[in-house]
Amino acid sequence: MKKLVWNAGDGALCRQAERAAGWLAFDPWRLTWSPMTAPPAGGQEVSPGDALRLLAAGPRLRRVPVAVIGPREATARQLDTAELLGREMARHGLQLLSGGKSGVMEAVSRGNLAAGGLPVGLIPDDEWHEANDFVAIPLASGIGPARNAIIARAGLALVAVGGGVGTISEMALGIQFGRLVLALDDAPEVPQVIRLSSVAEALDAIAGRILGV
Repeated sequence: MKKLVWNAGDGALCRQAERAAGWLAFDPWRLTWSPMTAPPAGGQEVSPGDALRLLAAGPRLRRVPVAVIGPREATARQLDTAELLGREMARHGLQLLSGGKSGVMEAVSRGNLAAGGLPVGLIPDDEWHEANDFVAIPLASGIGPARNAIIARAGLALVAVGGGVGTISEMALGIQFGRLVLALDDAPEVPQVIRLSSVAEALDAIAGRILGV
């Protein structure tokens, strides 16, 4: 993993270039690295997750959606995991996108909204008010389960918390679209999906994808 350095004075995230001497600075709007005119003055080494959280505290981090998927009929453990994931996504500046209905989708939206996020729900219904009460931005697609393909395409990454047949379809579409797909809490087995054991690991994996490290 590439070493990340946070310069609190400039509010900048830096790392050393790979193939040439010098340093790179991360552009939180374009989500790209570019050469620095001078090396950072001091700074502290940070993990990808901590780097993302620090960037989120500033005004310029672009909020590309991260999709959270899972069943309407969820276990108590899955609901707890989803709610924690929603809270931590808000803390790390990650824009939540879900299917906007009940179960895992409701729990992750509840946690995200409580932590200051603005959860987006892309619902299969014709009218916005069919979304759960914790969706801040309800989008009525009117296309039924076909909205799964939009969720899989729109998310920079997908995190499955448990799941059934619908979740499997979203996970498979995410892989087909070249997305990072993570699995928590007994999510279905799908080839190329990365299975993790905690919300913290999921956040580090997502941060690593965003930061390219």
